[in-house]
Amino acid sequence: MAVLITGGAGYIGSHVVEELLKRGTPTAVVDDLSAGGAHRLMGTPFAQIDLSRPECVAELTAFMSEHQIDSVIHFAAKKSVRESVVRPLWYYDQNLNALLNVIAAMSACNLTDIVFSSSSAVYGNIVSEPATEDSPFSPMSPYGHTKACGEWILEDAARAHSLRAISLRFFNVVGSARPDLGDLSDFNLLPMAFRAIAAGKQPFVFGDDYPTPDGTCVRDYVHVRDVARAHISALDFVSSQLAASHDVFNVGTGVGTSVKEMLDLVLDVSGSSLKPRVQPRINGDPARATANVSKILNTLGWQAELSTRDMVESAWESFLYLANESST
Repeated sequence: MAVLITGGAGYIGSHVVEELLKRGTPTAVVDDLSAGGAHRLMGTPFAQIDLSRPECVAELTAFMSEHQIDSVIHFAAKKSVRESVVRPLWYYDQNLNALLNVIAAMSACNLTDIVFSSSSAVYGNIVSEPATEDSPFSPMSPYGHTKACGEWILEDAARAHSLRAISLRFFNVVGSARPDLGDLSDFNLLPMAFRAIAAGKQPFVFGDDYPTPDGTCVRDYVHVRDVARAHISALDFVSSQLAASHDVFNVGTGVGTSVKEMLDLVLDVSGSSLKPRVQPRINGDPARATANVSKILNTLGWQAELSTRDMVESAWESFLYLANESST
């Protein structure tokens, strides 16, 4: 089985590449390198392709054929809630066209198996926690809407094109399996906090007036290495199915941690005495988002293994490593 990882030079995608290579699975990567780094490719066959362009389908089809791809894990997408509020049409263009073009190339190659990187953002402000896979969709941002639309596309494609598909709704992904694979995002909580601390500035808390115990957002943080394992478990499962289908699974720990609690841990791990500074809320941010993870445990046998301290310690180690690399 040869696997194509779209967005495999990015944060989560590169961790999946590493896990696949460790178990000896032939792997190839397509990425436009807009958010990822070529250093993450680990010697895998690679094509730099912007998957949102209509003309990419022929190029992607040829790449899949050349490397005898059997299945796809699709990460390639824009993923900032904040940016999506400002540039909604661009987010629809980038995220939905990329998925449609991947499915078109798969159809041209007679491929059926795909794991889609969805998001807990499809739930929005969860009324009844923790969210189950049957909880209603209520996205609060264009980013969340694109992920919901992506799942609907796969649902329809499974029926019309005999796809065997799984959508993984992962919650807040943090940490690093290796220092060189850390999160480079401009918008995620830990990288933003680390950059502020390194500059001697207070890390930001975006809103402290939410209806939560300490007023800050509550999230289900999950280690990126656990998330990578979830994608491989999903791929193994979907490839074992006999009939076309589309199923969804939450990926999280089932435990909620507030932004304040996470920043307290960040300050402890980094040895900083700075205090967080409150900023206005970010439009599109729900107050709470935690996962019911019983379905993925019972069906795929997957569960998260690493703690929030594991997440923060590995992320801090990675931040220091990458900061040193960029300065040399």
